Amino acid sequence: MPENSISEKSKSGHSIRASGSCLASKQQPVPFRGGGFVPVSRPWMGFVVFFVLIVFLEAGTRIGFISALTIPKPSDVLNTFVELYSSGLLWTHLVPSLMRFVIGAAIGTLLGVSLGIAIGLFAYVRAGLVPLIAALFPVPKIALLPLFVIWFGIDEASKYALIAFGTFTPMVVATYGAVDNVDRGLIRMGQSFNLSWFSIVRKIVLPGAMAGILSGLRIALAIAIILLVAAEMLGAEYGIGAYILQAGSLYDLERLFTGVAILSILGVLVNSAIGLVEKHVLRWRG
Repeated sequence: MPENSISEKSKSGHSIRASGSCLASKQQPVPFRGGGFVPVSRPWMGFVVFFVLIVFLEAGTRIGFISALTIPKPSDVLNTFVELYSSGLLWTHLVPSLMRFVIGAAIGTLLGVSLGIAIGLFAYVRAGLVPLIAALFPVPKIALLPLFVIWFGIDEASKYALIAFGTFTPMVVATYGAVDNVDRGLIRMGQSFNLSWFSIVRKIVLPGAMAGILSGLRIALAIAIILLVAAEMLGAEYGIGAYILQAGSLYDLERLFTGVAILSILGVLVNSAIGLVEKHVLRWRG
């Protein structure tokens, strides 16, 4: 073989290796979960959105292009909230609402998660109860409030029952859907290592389903707040719902929007609490 062809091949080999090394140096490592799909926490953005909205409403009501008969000035709502706190009526209305919300939502969540796990794990339970849950889930829960009053009376039991039932059905659906979505490959891997049934459920199924369960919990607790207000509007002397109903009957917009703002703050706090639980429980996702 001629020397010039050998030299040309060696030069081409050096150039290929050089270009390969250049490409390798330019390649960037792909972060876990694709980089762009990792949620980045920017909590200050939420405060910016709230601040801009409040400033817009304040300026609009002061200038006049937003009618004071439809939306009060945010500053007046804040003054009403301060008066409500100073007089002690805030806790008079808030504490009973929190008690109803916590007890009713806890009962509904525990029952819903337990039944959802049973539906996801046992074929006979799924075959027997999924049609029943599918029939109950679309029923408007507020429409059942008079029925709960007939069954449990107008006192606290009917309010607990309504909130629990409204929380129960979405938690059942979210839980057994989350169990169904657990990777079957992981379950088979656990079986190949001769893990017991309880170990597979505890170490694979429940951790894999936890993200879906917590997502369902966000929706269920939002429904619980709505049903709390509806229950308190029907037959409660004290509570945020009763406070809003009284303000609406008097067409007192400042008090009405103060009650709505308290419910909004409650929703934000509940959502933030679930977010903290997600960070702790789902930290294995990276």
